[in-house]
Amino acid sequence: MAKEKIIVGLDIGTTKIVALVGKQNEHGKVEILGMGHAPSVGVHRGVVTHILQTTESIRSAIKEAEDSSGVEIHTVNVGIAGQHIRSYQHRGIFTRQKPDDLITKAEVESMIENMYRLAMPPGEEIIHVLPQEYIIDNEAGYKDPVGTLGNRLEANFHVITGQVSAARNIQKCVQMAGLSINELILEPLASSEAVLLDEEKEAGVALVDIGGGTTDLAIFYDGIIRHTAVIPLGGNIISEDIKEGCALVKDTAEKLKTHHGSALELPGMENTVITIPGIAGRAPKQITKKTLAGIINARMAEIFEYVDYELRTSGYKDKLSAGIVMTGGGSMMKHSQQLMSLITGKDTRLGLPHKHLTGTEAQKIANPLFATSVGLVMLGVDKMKPEFVPTPVANQDEAPQAKKKSVRGADKPKVGNFFQSLINKASSFLEDDENEL
Repeated sequence: MAKEKIIVGLDIGTTKIVALVGKQNEHGKVEILGMGHAPSVGVHRGVVTHILQTTESIRSAIKEAEDSSGVEIHTVNVGIAGQHIRSYQHRGIFTRQKPDDLITKAEVESMIENMYRLAMPPGEEIIHVLPQEYIIDNEAGYKDPVGTLGNRLEANFHVITGQVSAARNIQKCVQMAGLSINELILEPLASSEAVLLDEEKEAGVALVDIGGGTTDLAIFYDGIIRHTAVIPLGGNIISEDIKEGCALVKDTAEKLKTHHGSALELPGMENTVITIPGIAGRAPKQITKKTLAGIINARMAEIFEYVDYELRTSGYKDKLSAGIVMTGGGSMMKHSQQLMSLITGKDTRLGLPHKHLTGTEAQKIANPLFATSVGLVMLGVDKMKPEFVPTPVANQDEAPQAKKKSVRGADKPKVGNFFQSLINKASSFLEDDENEL
């Protein structure tokens, strides 16, 4: 029996669905075994709006991932995002029964578990409970209280919630695609795992993940996540602006944005003319790069102003010594980092998901587009238990053939309270149904 730790990350985005297969090698790095991706149909601003269409997109991405990796996929780590995501600050208190004993990991886990029982507004459930700092007998500043003495244990928690219906739709699509979910993970947390350095998290950094439908924000300081937010604007709305402003079809607008777009209007752009093929034999159109940049700049500036607002309201803007890291498809727009720096006043770099990665497939995914899916795999490596995978043995009478390994997840899949509650609530529901110009 060969002991391997194989994880599949499934990123259900607004524009694309990516399935990434990886495992941890003997050097502690994540080796990418294969990848599959498909156009995302039935997802709007990070939320599933058409279950059947999304299911087919998931199946297509999973099949491609299985073929490229030689792994049969059964269990996945899935990202969740959307403007329904909310975050709260909450303090938990735990009075110890045996103050003369050292604080144990079980006591800390029990305290975190209690946070999942907080009363939420109707239709919302808790996705993540993230400890920020612990207080022991009114003395603050503990990052890990295990092994210390104290009578009263308190903690500040960052609680992230989402709509039950949004998560149920994700669950339904994954289940209809013949898969099960190992863990539901907030997408900006996954992206941060893939593109941020530990030194940046310690110094203070803001991750801005610009997707197709939403822009996700996560702020870290002193190595701890301090603030999260979801802005309901992304790359798709920029394409829509180009489509409306230049009277184009959607695909042409997307290509125009990708090949000629710029987030800043620069000198000399008015002298560069772009010729756009006409529709159905009509005469071609011409626009200047300055006109195109003006359309893009207006919308990206709006998104970045929302980001700046969140930085200010979080109370951590002046503490971000490492500035801002941008990732996601929208971050690849020319001069977007310069525009972000102009609006926020913070140093900005592009976040590429290549740290801790190895394997022949790694270069293919060293792109901001795949930051979330890489992060889902990396978090899975940290959290999943090793599994035993049988080593294929060829029949003596037959020619040896490559067989797919089977990913079944851990012996006991780690399903959080949020997702477990959805499984319970939706059980009856599940039984009834299944870019060149």
